[in-house]
Amino acid sequence: MFDSPADVSARLAAASYLSDDSIATSVYLAAALGKPLLAEGPAGVGKTQLAKAVAEATGATLIRLQCYEGLDEARALYEWNYKKQLLRIQATSTDEDIFGEEFLLERPLLKAIRASGPTVLLIDEMDKADVEVEGLLLELLSDFQVTIPELGTIAAVRRPYVVLTSNATRELSEALKRRCLYLHIAYPTPERERDIVLSQVPSIRADLAEQLARTVATLRALELKKAPSVAETVDWARTLLALGREELDEETVSATLGVVLKHNSDHVRAVKELGL
Repeated sequence: MFDSPADVSARLAAASYLSDDSIATSVYLAAALGKPLLAEGPAGVGKTQLAKAVAEATGATLIRLQCYEGLDEARALYEWNYKKQLLRIQATSTDEDIFGEEFLLERPLLKAIRASGPTVLLIDEMDKADVEVEGLLLELLSDFQVTIPELGTIAAVRRPYVVLTSNATRELSEALKRRCLYLHIAYPTPERERDIVLSQVPSIRADLAEQLARTVATLRALELKKAPSVAETVDWARTLLALGREELDEETVSATLGVVLKHNSDHVRAVKELGL
């Protein structure tokens, strides 16, 4: 999949994702060891985008399971097509098996296990799911197989590259963590964020990208309800271009602060601290 961490960096960069040494090494080891990668960190630092970039860099199909409170086996793994089963029962007088392949509805986890081509399985925002979902994942993460009582154990046709993400809103179980390689992704340094902006918005001047990155770093240092994400920094850069602004002066910051701060209390604090 990858030849080295340097190969990871180069191929992710070609997919418009700028990694650092820690990210490149973790992505390489997850592939080399055949282990799932758990990427944890604040919202908006590029965890989900990392999985997308790995898929693009390797030509793999991305299969995404978006986690949420109340997610269950029927939405994550599989369920039976009850309407079709009922119709079959009504249409036949024999004791025909209604728990075969034709009645099975694949959900993201089963779809990834049964995929014959290269696949990246993204299990996004794992911390939003209930604890019971972690138990559902253990067999897949350790043995790359799932068990369906009516059909038996289904092993992976080809092992997917698995990326789990978490915003650390709750602690994940030790059993789940033990099965994964761990990567913490923090907010980038101003220098790296400047480079990210330049890669995503190549038409912006380097000095303006630098101003943006340093202003966002200042905002993140404040006690905000929601710190600006990297994606919002990129949006801010695109906003300045759309408005034809050449400098990030006080007037421009005041007029466009809503691009990066989405809570009124954060606006008030930023205006006060930045002296706008």
